[in-house]
Amino acid sequence: MAFERPWRAGIKDEAARNDGIGIMKLEGGKMRMNLATAPGGFQAGSNQSQAAGEKHDMRHDALFERVSARLKAQVGPDVFASWFGRLKLHSVSKSVVRLSVPTTFLKSWINNRYLDLITTLVQQEDSEILKVEILVRTATRGHRPAAPEESVAAAAEAAVVPPSRRSAAPTVAIAAAAVAAAPARPVQAPLFGSPLDQRYGFDSFVEGSSNRVALAAARTIAEAGAGAVRFNPLFIHSSVGLGKTHLLQAIALAALQSARAPRVVYLTAEYFMWRFATAIRDNDALSLKESLRNIDLLIIDDMQFLQGKSIQHEFCHLLNMLLDSAKQVVVAADRAPWELESLDSRVRSRLQGGVAIEMEGPDYEMRLEMLKRRLEAARQDDASLEIPLEILSHVARNVTASGRELEGAFNQLLFRRSFEPQLSIERVDELLGHLVNAGEPRRVRIEDIQRVVAKHYNVSRQELVSNRRTRVIVKPRQIAMYLSKTLTPRSFPEIGRRFGGRDHTTVLHAVRKIEELISADTKLSHEIELLKRLINE
Repeated sequence: MAFERPWRAGIKDEAARNDGIGIMKLEGGKMRMNLATAPGGFQAGSNQSQAAGEKHDMRHDALFERVSARLKAQVGPDVFASWFGRLKLHSVSKSVVRLSVPTTFLKSWINNRYLDLITTLVQQEDSEILKVEILVRTATRGHRPAAPEESVAAAAEAAVVPPSRRSAAPTVAIAAAAVAAAPARPVQAPLFGSPLDQRYGFDSFVEGSSNRVALAAARTIAEAGAGAVRFNPLFIHSSVGLGKTHLLQAIALAALQSARAPRVVYLTAEYFMWRFATAIRDNDALSLKESLRNIDLLIIDDMQFLQGKSIQHEFCHLLNMLLDSAKQVVVAADRAPWELESLDSRVRSRLQGGVAIEMEGPDYEMRLEMLKRRLEAARQDDASLEIPLEILSHVARNVTASGRELEGAFNQLLFRRSFEPQLSIERVDELLGHLVNAGEPRRVRIEDIQRVVAKHYNVSRQELVSNRRTRVIVKPRQIAMYLSKTLTPRSFPEIGRRFGGRDHTTVLHAVRKIEELISADTKLSHEIELLKRLINE
């Protein structure tokens, strides 16, 4: 025992130098000394520990597979594929099973609807399990964490290295361990909100004259450094299927991948309403508000669906707080902010205080490029896929409503090609007749009228709905009101609301005024007819 005291003293001295780390090494040294007394004893203990860990993992994996099979039988294959296809086993302790999903939305959905069922199935397989937890995994979580006993064993193994060997190159050993343990730079994920589609990046967005301004503003926001807020809030509006959601998700994805790692929340107005309603129900509204106060970039899609007085009140407070703190806000809707009649006037006022950019329908070149890119993507699954350029060009010329309908037309071609490899132009017209406006009158919207009239008279749409009463604004405004009454089924009060909340008598006066001028002014009559043709094109 005479040699034991100096050895322990040496360990204690090293523990003091390592600020407490050596204490664990000391304990590990005690624990492993008995194993090291016999030749090969330490190696045998290490192999036994490793084999035990692998056995535990296999047992846990088997448990998860059995529970998954029973869950699939309970809910059906379709529901299982939709909600549980990306469910993975995270870890298992003595009484808790932790499962992981890729998004917060999936976590909330499963917790609210299926957690009790999953817990019951797990307990039927293993009665010692008392609780099931659902976690949100991130891109940095590449493997299952080691069990606590494995970590202790690893620490103990490190402790039995002789002091002379430990002190030879401690810095190199620590650096090597850090390099081995350090993951690649993680791809950040939104704090919470609607899931992001990785396909909707800037590189897959087709640029053209109809969306170039909106794309430039979106790139500026996504690439700007902290505090470089220039367009706030940025409001992007267009009809359905013209790429608003794609552009908003591209902003979120690019911002999350930037070196500054901003705190980003992307959500739809519907998700915002659901999240707030759930938080109020669970008495958790304060924590939700606090989490939203600490973000750098808020992106909200489909603003036209934000309903409810209390929800809009909360959103107004959030919007004011973020804008006053110079945090970036990006919003999208199917119409301009001043046309969102269902929104509270304070919210509309705040949204109008930024930059509003309209995205218009794609032209022929853009539509053809969309089809070509869609064909390239489809060829990754089927290299033999071939659709003649003549067919793509014909579809691009005739399906003009939106990118979404263009996607539907391509999917129709893809499906039919498996039955009819040699599609003719005539056959394509038969298949896609429902996507081509076959002689049906085009539905005219008030915003279309405002856009055409504003462009014709070289004023902005915002000036048409403003309170300005100069001659260069009043006449185009009255013409736009007249066309709104003659080309749409809207009532006088509704038209007045679309023109800055004006009274119905103002609209009635404008209609009568233009009717009088048309009967006496041939030039104005021709202008009105020209505007009608432009609107109906």
